[in-house]
Order: sequence, then C-alpha cells, then structure tokens
Amino acid sequence: MAVLSIQSHVVYGHAGNTAAVFPMQKLGREVWAVNTVEFSNHTGYGEWRGKILGGELAEELVTGIEERGVLPGCEAVLSGYMGDATVARAIAGAVRKVRAVSPKALYCCDPVMGDVGRGIYVKPDIPAMFKDELVSLADIVTPNEFELETLTGIGIRGFDDVRCAIDALHEKGPGIVLVTSYRGAELGMARIGMLASDNSGLYMTQTPELPITTAVAGSGDLTAAVFLSRYLETGDVRKSLELCTASVFGILEASWQTFLAAQGDANAPTSKLMELRIIQAQGELNNPSRFFEAHRI
Repeated sequence: MAVLSIQSHVVYGHAGNTAAVFPMQKLGREVWAVNTVEFSNHTGYGEWRGKILGGELAEELVTGIEERGVLPGCEAVLSGYMGDATVARAIAGAVRKVRAVSPKALYCCDPVMGDVGRGIYVKPDIPAMFKDELVSLADIVTPNEFELETLTGIGIRGFDDVRCAIDALHEKGPGIVLVTSYRGAELGMARIGMLASDNSGLYMTQTPELPITTAVAGSGDLTAAVFLSRYLETGDVRKSLELCTASVFGILEASWQTFLAAQGDANAPTSKLMELRIIQAQGELNNPSRFFEAHRI
C-alpha cells in the first residue's frame, strides 16, 4: 500500500516532499511523490531559483499512475504546499480518483498558507481553495495555529478558542484535526502544544519550545507526514499524536543542536536559517529518544 504525496520539492534542505517522503518511507510506507514546485531552496531564504510546476503536470502524472492500474493500492493522499490554485483542483481530482478505486483511502490535507510572524505567504487565491474545497474533502487536516485561525475565522487567545476552532473544522468535514502548534498561555513559558481531535476526544501533548528565533521550514510537512504514517499504522489518534510528537521534537532538537554547533565552525554553511536534519536524526522516526504523553482535554 502506498501514499500519494502531492506537494513542493526543494533541491537543498527539507521542505514539502523533501521533508515528507523519507520519513514516511522510513516508517514503512511506499510513497508516490508528485511535486508541485521545483525550487533550489525554500522561500524563507528570500531568494530561490526554479519554477511552479502547476496543476496540469500534477494531473498528468496522476493520470499516468492511474493508467498503470495501481491506484487501488493507494491507502492515502497527502497534500501540502501549492504553487497556485490549479494545483488545488489537481489534488481534488486525485483524491476522487483514488477514492473511486480505493474507498477506504484517507486524504490528509496540510493547509499550508502561513505562520505566526510571517502571515500569509501563498498566493491570495489559495486560502479560499482550502476553505471552499480541499478541507471538506479531507479525512485529516493538519493546520498550525495561524492556519487554524485563517480557516475558521476564530482568533485563538486561549484553550476555549482553540477548541471552538477545532469543532468548526470538524463541521466542515474532516473527522480528524491535528493542530501542529499551540502556544496558549495555559501551557506556561517556553512550552508548545500539539493537539489531535477525533470522535473519541481531544488530546494534547506538550514539549519544551526550543529557542529557535525563526520558523523552521518543513517542520509542518514533517509533522503531517509522520502523523499520517502513524495513524495508518495504528488507527489510534492518541497514540499517533504521542509518536508524532516524540519524533518531531527529537528531529527538531537534533537540528537545533547541529545549528548551534555550526555557528563556531568556519567550514559550515553561512546561512543563518536552520534546516531540518532529518537524515542525521532519522533514528528519531522509528525509535524516538523521548516520550510525551497525550492527555485527554
């Protein structure tokens, strides 16, 4: 069984499919990757080369897979960053094609739009595509706190707000909502939460918030991929949340330590942005070094 992953691709670093494909493979999933953009590096650097590949190519590639007769072996579709709105239509078409021949297949929608501090960083028509079409198709949706606000129009000032926003997303269709970052005052200083909700309840894990001064590109892509893989394995939202939190924190912590060490290394790359060290910290995927219990809220 395979996961069809439709999202961006960068040559250097880890974002989109370069943050999602290897973790899913490491966790035992076959992955069919369809790239929506081909960039030299993620856009957080301010400069990059490459181009948006667009929805037409994505549709053509999915059609080619369909013609091989292998879509019945697809157990999930994962989507992430889209270069333009035509990709949203290609994703919706792919989900419908897969469900037609693999009715139990899941669609996990990572609504990549923006983040706290950066605001919206996608084209203006993309948020509407998530709100009006893709979220309602999804079985699992994985927004960060900023994206949760954007999708629901509910400002997140505390836990009551985040609960209302999660409920509002459920009403749009997804049976599972994973909030990949939550910094409510209830958590205290230097803590960050991750929440997962389904018909069995709402659960939250907490980890230390590493002192990283800028958003780390690819961390949301990594989180969605690991959570989806673990849910396909366990069918249990609470256990999947615990395993995902442990792996993502372990990789982020290893990436931070590598970044700090490089500051005093004259031979290290000159970039001041931290890249994920998914390959170096791959042991955190199968056997996380720490455990974070998910508590029912």
